[in-house]
Amino acid sequence: MNKKPKRNGKGSLLFSIILVFCILGAVVFSVARKTSREMSESAINNLSDSLALVKGTIEAILVKEAEFQDFIAQEIAVSRDPYGFIRSYNKNHTITRVSLIMEGETEGISNTGEPFTENDLDFSFGKRVGTMPLTQSYLNDMGTWAYTMKCPVIKDGKEMAALYIEHTIDSFEMILPEDLYDGKAMLYVMDSKSERLVLKPTGMGERDAGHLNLADFYRANNIMDEKLQAKVAQTIRDGENIMFYHDIRNKNSLIYMWGVNDGAFYLIGYVPIEAIQQEGRSVNQNILIVVIVMLIAFFLCCILYFFSQKQQETIRKEQEAEREIYNKQLAEALHAAQIASNSKTTFLSNMSHDIRTPMNAILGFTTLLSRDADNPVKVREYTKKITSSGQHLLSLINDVLDVSKIESGKMVLTIGEFTLNDLVSSVDAIIRPMAREKNQIYHVTVTDIHHEYLIGDETRINQVLINLLSNSVKYTPAGGNIWFRIIGQKQRSAQYEYIRIEVEDDGYGMTPEFLETIFDAFTRAENSTTNKVQGAGLGMAITKNIVELMGGTIEVFSEVNKGTLFKVDLELRIPSKQSDEQFWTESGITRVLAMDESADTCKSIELLMKDIGITADTALSSQEALEMARHAVDNGECYQAVLLEADMDGAKTAEKLREIIPEAVPILFLTSCESDDAHREASPAENTGYLMKPFFVSAFKEALLGIRLSADNHRPEASPEEDVLLKGMHFLVAEDNDINAEILSELLDMEGAACEIAENGQLVLERFERAAVGEFDAILMDVQMPVMNGYEAAAKIRLLKRPDAGSIPIIAMTANAFAEDVKDALNAGMNAHVAKPINMDILKKTICQYIS
Repeated sequence: MNKKPKRNGKGSLLFSIILVFCILGAVVFSVARKTSREMSESAINNLSDSLALVKGTIEAILVKEAEFQDFIAQEIAVSRDPYGFIRSYNKNHTITRVSLIMEGETEGISNTGEPFTENDLDFSFGKRVGTMPLTQSYLNDMGTWAYTMKCPVIKDGKEMAALYIEHTIDSFEMILPEDLYDGKAMLYVMDSKSERLVLKPTGMGERDAGHLNLADFYRANNIMDEKLQAKVAQTIRDGENIMFYHDIRNKNSLIYMWGVNDGAFYLIGYVPIEAIQQEGRSVNQNILIVVIVMLIAFFLCCILYFFSQKQQETIRKEQEAEREIYNKQLAEALHAAQIASNSKTTFLSNMSHDIRTPMNAILGFTTLLSRDADNPVKVREYTKKITSSGQHLLSLINDVLDVSKIESGKMVLTIGEFTLNDLVSSVDAIIRPMAREKNQIYHVTVTDIHHEYLIGDETRINQVLINLLSNSVKYTPAGGNIWFRIIGQKQRSAQYEYIRIEVEDDGYGMTPEFLETIFDAFTRAENSTTNKVQGAGLGMAITKNIVELMGGTIEVFSEVNKGTLFKVDLELRIPSKQSDEQFWTESGITRVLAMDESADTCKSIELLMKDIGITADTALSSQEALEMARHAVDNGECYQAVLLEADMDGAKTAEKLREIIPEAVPILFLTSCESDDAHREASPAENTGYLMKPFFVSAFKEALLGIRLSADNHRPEASPEEDVLLKGMHFLVAEDNDINAEILSELLDMEGAACEIAENGQLVLERFERAAVGEFDAILMDVQMPVMNGYEAAAKIRLLKRPDAGSIPIIAMTANAFAEDVKDALNAGMNAHVAKPINMDILKKTICQYIS
């Protein structure tokens, strides 16, 4: 009983929908027919208007021609030499002949100079333009359809002559429509008496060739109904217009014949009905499209209605399921929030421990320092430990700031040119002393490198290497081995050097579980051995992000109690100029000899020397090197420099070489880092020196310069004034923190310099305004200060109208140490930026860079 009403209701709704569709269809069909009919009638009216316009234009041309002919007749009437006037008239594209016959004569003259008679003209047509008789159309001497009008020449009230002017029918073409109904209509100009088709406009109609006459037009278009032809003939005789429908080439067309100048000419042609109704069809199509879209939309709405009714129960069930999923997601979100809170707590706990450890040392040794202030030995020991703890605390802060910049996407690389020699040397200066303290053996090798000069962020690459190598030193027991390798890989592009950096040790190693999280921030290996090593667990996360920021990759392989291997792959751009070519040209060095028992070392020397255009011949033994040197001298191609491995009886080999090569040829001993101290204690012979492995061109160049300076007794020595570079200088300092101000004042006093402290930027600005020119050597500017910050103060100082306002060095001295802070300082008009805590060596170098 409940289902039957539902079916009836659905049937009624379906019937209503069908009824609506039928009504809309009927309305659309009716509107379409009415629109089509109205558009057809409108098109026919437009066609009639167009033909009437063409007719009026042609008649206006005929009237203008008649008026012009009457004007010429008046000119002839007052002319003393009528025939001379005629001969002087030049024809044009519309008037082809002008003729004159004097009264009483049967023959006259034309402007062409030929005799002229009226016998060849047919004025029996009976048509006129105004009062002037008009001939039927004819082919003139040029083979062009033309007509002639006759005009009397009146002088003193008497007709003295008759003026004849011949006009071409082609002149009508310029006023006929060029594209009637998109070129689908046909149009001719017909002479009504001869019924000849005298003009078909260019591009008008579908046929390539025009018809000859009306009969040909009938035959071509199959208009063979005699009654219709008779009706058309009567219409032409009466000079009236006619339109009728007829099939032309299987197309229902509208044929028209439109009289011009009382039927002297006729515009005849046809246009397909489909061309007339095209606009109506377009409108109907648009209406139909709109209705179909509306019907489809209506139909879709009905379908959606039924679908929604059918799915209502399903939706209720889904909503219930969604509530369960939502509750589950809330539980997961709560769990994630708890994990985040625990991570935050762990982070704060780790940082609290790692920061408090060096801080406890600083505070503890400060207390001991105040107690043992009278004991110089303990004072030096305490201050050394305080400095070490402070440096460790600073490194923790720098790591946290680096991680913050990486996570916020603000870390920016500073790209510049550097040499692998400088990179290896700077890393070696830090890592080798650390390894020596633990009696570890530190190995450095560079192989298969083609280019020593590269472009990249040297500071960040240095940071990556120190992070990896310092970890190897920390997590390798005493007596262990550390390997640092730079290996050239096959180049993928001629513009980039593809290198692999390997850092390997035989230390404690790592578990597979820890390897999965080694690059996460604040993670450290936990065991009884490594827990004693200081660190916040940020180094590897920073390393990985820096490597990826430079477009490289990093991998780690490790096994517990067997050691760890890190591989870093980088592609660094090769600068266009690889080295100081002028030095090698002036030194006259084009060929060198190198001896080393390592084939990799020999290959590296060959590649790097080849990169600067110098040939390097290599030998793996002393005997081979001596033979190569002797052979070169015998051939008149002596080597300009010699490299000998110090550990392969280098001294004896050098003595034998001196018997072969000239004394002026420098000999350099290649020494390993482990034996470097022993070799430095020995005094090298004249024109000899030492070169530390791995071999680099820049280091080779410096060694040659050192030999040259030694020979000239100009060996550079450390300046005795290096420690008193600031002596006698006077600085204006902006510092709002009393403790920092006191520390800086004491540090400058230790260097023999004086300073004047101002608490904010406004006071610095006012004091500099009052100062005499040259009173201060430089301004050391803090940034974050009350009243006026350092940026504003620097900018206003630069705007002062003083001779030294634009030249006095202003150095930012602030704890704001990001790249953006350096940029802001330079944009404010400062010369340089020095980060706190102040390093006096860096401060002195910076000051001396801007103060001569």
